[in-house]
Parts: sequence; C-alpha cells; structure tokens
Amino acid sequence: MKRSRDKAASELFAALYPRLAGWCRRLVDDDETAHEIASEAFTRLWARWTSVEEPRGFLYVTAANLVRDHWRKVERERRAVRRATSEAAVRPYTEQADPSVRLLVQSLPERLRVPLLLHYYADMPVREVAVLTGRKEGTVKADLHAARELLRAHLRRSLDHSL
Repeated sequence: MKRSRDKAASELFAALYPRLAGWCRRLVDDDETAHEIASEAFTRLWARWTSVEEPRGFLYVTAANLVRDHWRKVERERRAVRRATSEAAVRPYTEQADPSVRLLVQSLPERLRVPLLLHYYADMPVREVAVLTGRKEGTVKADLHAARELLRAHLRRSLDHSL
C-alpha cells in the first residue's frame, strides 16, 4: 500500500513538477522562487494525499495562492523600500506610472484572479478550470470576461494618466 502510494506520488511529481514550476516561473519571474512555490505545493499535496481527489487542480490552486502571497510580500517590501528612500531625489514608483500586468492581475478579486491564472497562465481549458474551482463553465467564462474587462479598464486609465 505505502509502496504504491509512494510510486503514484513519484509518478505524479515527475509528470507535473516541470510544468508547474515553469508556470510559477512565468508568474514570479524568478527560478528559485518558482521552484520553492512548486515544491511547497507538492509538499501540501503530499500532506493531504489521501483526501485530494484532483491532485493537478490542487497543485495549481495551491501554487496560485502561494504566488499571490509572494506578490503581496514583494509589494510590502517594495513599499518599505519606497518609504525608506522617500527623501531621495528619485521619483517614487506609482502604480499609475507603471501598469504592470502582474500588479493588475494581483489586484483582481480572488474570484476572478484564480480562473484567470489557471486559464491563461497554466493553459487550462475552461472546462478544467470549472472542475478545479467547483464552478460551472458558464460562470468561469463570465469570470474570465469580467477579469479581462477590469484589466482592460485599468490599463486604459493607467495609460491615460501617463500621457
């Protein structure tokens, strides 16, 4: 029993880790952090191995949450550095002056952000995103549309302010 469980986990790791780590790499723009996040997602899966029905979905949703936590940490550090250097002659960073897609995606409500990350960054079809998030396909499509519209509007405002 334990041997078959270990073998199944090993096969799952070999099959999914490279793609999960690559997906994380695109989101965090750092190899080491991407591997830490992917490894942590697998560690959390392993801790719940017997109760997780859809391991791939669990991994991607867990990784998306860990990426979000990473983005929050980076933003807190960025704000701390800005505060520490506010006396410097360097113009402080403002979100309006740099409409970073990562910051825009991060600003989306989780209800919209998770399907967007799974569909566009993990290349999962709408059907699979629906299964993983426990939503109907039509709901996922509507959420993806709403997320795109919010991102489009925010980019438009950011670009208008920078002109």
